Amino acid sequence: MRASDSTLKGVLIAFACFAAYSFSDAAIKMVDGRVPPFQAGFIGTLVGVLAVPFLLKSGDHWTDMVRTTNRPLWLLRFVCSAIGTVGSIVAFTHLSMAEAFCLIFLLPSFATIMSVIFLKEKVGPKRWMAVILGFIGVLVVLRPGFRELSFAHLTALASGFTGAVSVIIYRYLGPSEKNISMFGAGLIGGLVVCAFAMLPNMVMPSAYDFLLIFIFGLLAAVGTVLLMVAAYYAPAAIVTPIQYSQMLWAILLGYVIFGDHVDLWMGAGIALIVGSGLLTLSRERMRGTTLPPPVAGQSEAALAVKPEDDRKG
Repeated sequence: MRASDSTLKGVLIAFACFAAYSFSDAAIKMVDGRVPPFQAGFIGTLVGVLAVPFLLKSGDHWTDMVRTTNRPLWLLRFVCSAIGTVGSIVAFTHLSMAEAFCLIFLLPSFATIMSVIFLKEKVGPKRWMAVILGFIGVLVVLRPGFRELSFAHLTALASGFTGAVSVIIYRYLGPSEKNISMFGAGLIGGLVVCAFAMLPNMVMPSAYDFLLIFIFGLLAAVGTVLLMVAAYYAPAAIVTPIQYSQMLWAILLGYVIFGDHVDLWMGAGIALIVGSGLLTLSRERMRGTTLPPPVAGQSEAALAVKPEDDRKG
């Protein structure tokens, strides 16, 4: 296969991947809070086990999901995954899809700040400008003081923040850690934390709600596998920016299914946040550092394009 044909195939698969993630988020929003977030997170994560056979590489075993070269960071990923999953569920349940995506897509800005603190990276003026643009975009969307903010806004930010922590963990461990180990930390973390947290408020989902949660988990698993395939055919630097197509899906699905509308302020904020993310990615590409994709609510997807070693340079 010619290089151009391979890249095009990877791009098309990436678009399908991020569409799957967007429809996954729409499915959980349709549950509309009738199933508690921790219980929905547990069921959705359990369905995610279906992706494991496709993510196992030659020489990998199921037991590698709990093996690690750095147990503290593995456990941190364990906790962050559960927080990120539940945070995104709450956000998509109570906010418009576009607004939830806006806040979660602060992940690149959070990752840049943490890369300076924990990885001792040097960040130039243009990357700091991208961070500032991202936060200005959020302020434009939220307009604090002019509209009421809710707990869901906080959980959306928490989802983006914990996703950024996972990105920093990937970049710190580099090639020393198997991808399936990091995936296992996220999967098992979501299952264990949600299993215990859901006990006090468990309900019996209706068949319709159970189907929606199953679709939520299944499409997330499909998206992760598709992203891995896309990164095989096309460079991560090309695949990664396609994630922002999720914002278009958010606007479309929000309008068609949920009757959401994007006003001028939100449109301006979206433009700033997307511009911030793309600027960050372009600077990472110029430095030879590929930032794993900040996929809203699906931090496991970063495994598909984890760089070989981001600690160089």
